Amino acid sequence: MKLLVITDAHLITQNGQKVAYAPYVKEMNLWMSQVDHTTFICPNKIRGPLLGLPFKIQDFKQIALRRLEFHTLISALISFLTIPYQAIVLWNAMRKADHIHLRCPGNLALLASMIQVTLPRKRKTAKYAGNWDPESKQPLAYNMQKWILSNTVLTKNMQVLVYGKWKSQTKNIKPFFTASYYNNDKEPIIDRNFKQPLKAMYVGTMGANKRPFETVQLIKFLRSSGLDITLEMYGDGPVVEDIKWYRKENGILDQIVIRGNQPGHVVKEAYKNADLLILLSKSEGWPKVVAEAMFWGAVPIVSSVSCVPWMIGNDKRGILIHDPEHIGAEYLGKQLTNKEALLEMSKEAAEWSRQYTMDTFAQEIKKLLQ
Repeated sequence: MKLLVITDAHLITQNGQKVAYAPYVKEMNLWMSQVDHTTFICPNKIRGPLLGLPFKIQDFKQIALRRLEFHTLISALISFLTIPYQAIVLWNAMRKADHIHLRCPGNLALLASMIQVTLPRKRKTAKYAGNWDPESKQPLAYNMQKWILSNTVLTKNMQVLVYGKWKSQTKNIKPFFTASYYNNDKEPIIDRNFKQPLKAMYVGTMGANKRPFETVQLIKFLRSSGLDITLEMYGDGPVVEDIKWYRKENGILDQIVIRGNQPGHVVKEAYKNADLLILLSKSEGWPKVVAEAMFWGAVPIVSSVSCVPWMIGNDKRGILIHDPEHIGAEYLGKQLTNKEALLEMSKEAAEWSRQYTMDTFAQEIKKLLQ
């Protein structure tokens, strides 16, 4: 089988190896292992560093297309001029493939989603890695992709993989997930008694969307209300210096530790020993760190965005924050002193997350390609 993958994700060469964003590579390794040959259509140049991982299978074809960008007048003009060429390249590659796999959302993926309409007999899948919530506010390009992909009159012979279960969806929309661990990674959950001091952690980019600064403020407010709680932060980004200043100004240097970017095995050990994971994101697709923390029994405190309510069972497996701007430290503090409830959430979180392993992920991909 010849698999064609169309994506806006960068795929570059480093030290003689083809590499891409690490979580994406781990998933694509599973797709590539099920087919005879893979072709990627994607950008091959990137500005700045890439948290890259080499593909296990290096023998694949890459067709380089520039990203379609419209942030400035010049980039928009160049993008519009290149669209006809890109459309021809995409259509020719689609015509030769046995299975077309789109990675959405993205501008290149939007163009590809339009072109696939002309090939109704081709077998296709689309992985929509953004927020599929029909009620959420999305950029126009994202809404267009969602409309085309879910329109079964235009889009034929395609399964669209989305995060979460949503009401009133067309028959080609399939709830999906992203896994991090294998079945053989499962270990007994460390016994937590949820006694103070509670150990919380944050994992992710230190940028405005993930609200790391607001997470630090929450810890400070919880401590001020009488709850003994500490925080370890894993990640890096533009907000780090603000957090360092805030810790010093508020006398909580010892209670909030910044670990920076760490390898997976270090973060894994932190999950095992943490009581809580806090993630107050403004937007998410599939919040991988939430699923990983739940796998090890850490109770998530998460904003109610995208598929998160589905993941944590509407407060059954964690604590939903509906308004991160007005959380209410006293209210949350009461929830965090209810040890029995936290123990039940921890148990439910681990049981739910451990359904979604890389092994089950591989089986789902195999079914999709059959």
